[in-house]
Amino acid sequence: MERIKLAIEKAKAGLQDSNSAVSPLRAEPPIARKEKPALRVTEREVPASAPISVQYTETTVVPLDENHLASKRVVAHQKTHPAAWSFDVLRTQVLQKMDENGWKTIAITSPSVESGKTLISTNLAISISQMSNRTVLLVDFDFRRPSVAKTLGIECKTSLNDVLSGDATVAEALVNPGMERFVVLPTSRSVPSASEMLSSAKVGNLIGEMRDRYRDRIVIFDLPPMLVADDVMTLLPRIDCVLLVVASGASTEGEIEETMNRLAKANLLGVVMNKEDAPVPNAYY
Repeated sequence: MERIKLAIEKAKAGLQDSNSAVSPLRAEPPIARKEKPALRVTEREVPASAPISVQYTETTVVPLDENHLASKRVVAHQKTHPAAWSFDVLRTQVLQKMDENGWKTIAITSPSVESGKTLISTNLAISISQMSNRTVLLVDFDFRRPSVAKTLGIECKTSLNDVLSGDATVAEALVNPGMERFVVLPTSRSVPSASEMLSSAKVGNLIGEMRDRYRDRIVIFDLPPMLVADDVMTLLPRIDCVLLVVASGASTEGEIEETMNRLAKANLLGVVMNKEDAPVPNAYY
């Protein structure tokens, strides 16, 4: 563990960013939730200074199952959970830095698999959506191993796969997971030639559309691990900034250093330490 921390500090030398630490998540007892029928909804834009209340008329609403969320350690919506504060702190640090630079899109990646990047992406998105003057879109751009829908427990008939093939529009593929100001663009299955697709004009136009349609929207892209292929390097020039997730025991010192080298030209916001062997503070408030 100590070697990983030292490797991160060494690789980050010279980079001006603030780090955020996330402690290991511990699931609380699940909360029963009554199932509701799916609705169709759409978002309407409101002045930037006003609280955002989203009216839904087109986007599919799929209420989430609390038991499933607890099993996947999705906890940011539970303010009494001892780990929820970590994501609120991370949210504040991320938004402050993005606002300072006028950034609206953020990529989340990791050096290797099993680091918990999708877990961090999902909880961060939920935490942002709880702010009354923000909306958030979580996009599954891990074309090799998509997992956002599985993490949230969403079964999607239409997904980003259909948008890329020209069989559906973005609006038709969006899902609202029963939380106000939060929409998801899921990928239901792996995409052939992932790197080539991510570098295509179609994906570039898609990113621009998602970034520019709503002034108060933060777009979070869950990307594949940095070292599995060149997917992340292909896509990062099109996204404003990046957050790196490093899990204790999941990556070697050399993998972390190589990842930081590849991120040298990116706007790196910081490093999230996941699965850290540290006690979770008692949330007094």
